[in-house]
Amino acid sequence: MSVLLLIIGFVLLVKCADFFVDGCSSVAKALGIPSLIIGLTIVAFGTSAPEAAVSVTASLKGMNTISLGNVVGSNLCNLLLVLGFSGLFGTLVAKRKVITRDFVYAIFSSIVLFILAVGFFKDGGEEGIITRTNGLILLCFLAVYLYALLTDALRTSRKNEEKEKFEIKNIAYIILGVAGIILGGQLVVDNAVTIARELNVSENVIALTIVAIGTSLPELVTSTVAAKKGEVDLAIGNVIGSNIFNVLFILGLASSISPITYGIDSFYDIVIMLGVSIFVYILILNKGKIGKGKALILLAIYASYMAYILIR
Repeated sequence: MSVLLLIIGFVLLVKCADFFVDGCSSVAKALGIPSLIIGLTIVAFGTSAPEAAVSVTASLKGMNTISLGNVVGSNLCNLLLVLGFSGLFGTLVAKRKVITRDFVYAIFSSIVLFILAVGFFKDGGEEGIITRTNGLILLCFLAVYLYALLTDALRTSRKNEEKEKFEIKNIAYIILGVAGIILGGQLVVDNAVTIARELNVSENVIALTIVAIGTSLPELVTSTVAAKKGEVDLAIGNVIGSNIFNVLFILGLASSISPITYGIDSFYDIVIMLGVSIFVYILILNKGKIGKGKALILLAIYASYMAYILIR
């Protein structure tokens, strides 16, 4: 029953995130907001909504291991599994601005998290804490990134975009989307904990594997479909944008609600996330591409990481 409820939770997260994005996008277009800005804000947040729902729910319930593990696990899943799997269906291409601005900021966000994590181990022990102040720092860095995005978008967007007709059903989509995301988040957290206890494994392992992969489904579907349709530049941008939101928005919000405590294993995972981010950046820096060869390397690294945390 716990497995069934977990799956239902994932379905609610993914489907209701779509409802939320569609509803918000239509309302924004009816108000005359440029589509480029909608993509950079509403859609980026929408694909990270499952991670947000799970991490914030876990934070509210005091299950901080799941909150942190979900974000770190999802970012690793995005960089290795999503890019690797998508790369099998077409050569992924990153726009120059994604490499020089967005990917650099994604690495920067991981460095900030690493600094906050390494600086707060209690008395040289094996437990650290991400405080409410740290959470606010992460949210401030998100504000800086969004300001840079919106400033650039306003400079390049078309000013005479046609407005869509306002429809009341879009408000219903937004309400249904938010309700489903909240319910899905609760189902995933509660049943992930139950499964972890029944299997006698740590909540951190469940968060890094089942929960991380489940909440990364929107990115996996979006990037794979984009690669299949030949829109290969969307795949990398989608992943990088999601990773930035995961660290700065989701962890920032979750730790602002309730300080996140973590053990040494979680700190090692943060270090691995930073290392993988730099490795993938170097991988695409030369030609800005990920072909089948590089995709297989990413998938092999992800399989090795899964084996490592299960053995650990």
